[in-house]
Amino acid sequence: MKKAVVMGSGFGGLASAVRLLNKGYDVTIIEARDQLGGRASVFKKDGYTFDAGPTVITAPYLINELFELLNENPKDYFELMPIDPFYRIVFQDQTHFDYVGDEERLIENIRKLSPSDVDGYKKLALHAEKIFDVGYTQLADHPFDSVASMLRVLPDMIKLKNYKSVYSLVSTYIKDERLRQAFSFEPLLVGGDPTKITSIYLLIHWLERKWGVHFIKGGTNALVNAFEKLLIKKGAHVIKNKPIHRIDVKDGVVRGVITTDESYYPCDVLVSNADPVRVYRDMIKNTDRSTHSDWRLKLKTHSMSLFVAYFGTKKQYPNIKHHTILMGPRYEGLLKDIFQKKVLPDDFSLYLHAPTRTDRSMAPDGKECFYVLAPVPNNLSKINWETEQSIYKEKIYQWLDKNYLPGLIDNLDVDFHINPTYFESDLRSEHGAAFGIEPTMTQSAYFRFHNRSEDIKGLYFVGANTHPGAGVPGVLSSAKVIEKVVPKAAEIMAWS
Repeated sequence: MKKAVVMGSGFGGLASAVRLLNKGYDVTIIEARDQLGGRASVFKKDGYTFDAGPTVITAPYLINELFELLNENPKDYFELMPIDPFYRIVFQDQTHFDYVGDEERLIENIRKLSPSDVDGYKKLALHAEKIFDVGYTQLADHPFDSVASMLRVLPDMIKLKNYKSVYSLVSTYIKDERLRQAFSFEPLLVGGDPTKITSIYLLIHWLERKWGVHFIKGGTNALVNAFEKLLIKKGAHVIKNKPIHRIDVKDGVVRGVITTDESYYPCDVLVSNADPVRVYRDMIKNTDRSTHSDWRLKLKTHSMSLFVAYFGTKKQYPNIKHHTILMGPRYEGLLKDIFQKKVLPDDFSLYLHAPTRTDRSMAPDGKECFYVLAPVPNNLSKINWETEQSIYKEKIYQWLDKNYLPGLIDNLDVDFHINPTYFESDLRSEHGAAFGIEPTMTQSAYFRFHNRSEDIKGLYFVGANTHPGAGVPGVLSSAKVIEKVVPKAAEIMAWS
């Protein structure tokens, strides 16, 4: 059988492994860490379960079809739980907006905040649907590896005003600043600055409207465990605690990978779910790559990072929704500090995740588990997190205690955190970027890392750094691109 190695086991890597099995390959997944999942790993402590990374599951058909592809029933592996509201957005003036899937309720919630914006939202939603029909339905799972592929969609992008930023396009329809924030924050979920990122990412809004927002019972990592069970059952080899440090290339063709303990794994196809900057620069000799030379890799700009505090409480907070966005006093100014100035702001906007609102199994009886996430600059900022992390976390806890979680500090039961160093060291992401390269106009579609390497035959890339980008639907769609560009095992000839 032809051998395929998948390097890294984020959702993109796991989905690629499924699709490679379906194409007839003998598949080996090699993971550097002690658990699968990449950013979707898990922290367990004192009876609490904390998802380390993604918590928002949308477009569940992308997950279901992977199990069905190997003739398995998804319901035998995991349980999907709908979330309502999708998000509660709480503004600085203490008003709030519940973003829900039901259109009647959604319109009513808009009317409560700003009656004059109801008609504007309806027009915005139609525009978002049109962007979705092009940017997602037609393009999300198609390879962008030629200039022609980009030129074909350029007229549609111009017609849909994708030269505008998400925030700018939302602002043409919505006048209330609170609702402008509510309908433009979602690009932060894929690492983009809403005031700069192309409005093609407004498709996220319609994607959520179309398929809803869900949670996996037991946490997102329960889905990782389901994939592991599926892959092993179908014959894939899963290897953990084995970082790959070199790719064996001969005559421009991938031949295998070498791990840090000098184990050698031959392969005909290598699909990398790792950061392409580090793969090209650190694992492949200069002489074997011309398109991705060191100086070109330095030109890439990278997404922001995250500071995330995980905590369990001895008391419950039933008024907090599953997904709560807590807006600070500034929006555009805060984004500028994080993305452009790369300084640690004195204020913050936060995402508060409360999974026990949906799934009581995530915490011991009578207790709650949370994580609170603050977007922060990546490590190009030179922030000294060794000295700043405790101060910053304490500031967040004090703010939550005063405004949203009364008694929090006195009721902390479990408490730990991660900062950009975790993304740079543990997850091996360049500059500690939480979402890979930044999804700017000049780093989207054709301008992202290609799924099929231009330098090395048999080398492919999947995940947040490739088309269509970050987020669970994005990385699962990138695996569908892999399925299109990797030949079936039965068709593959010896690489020459």
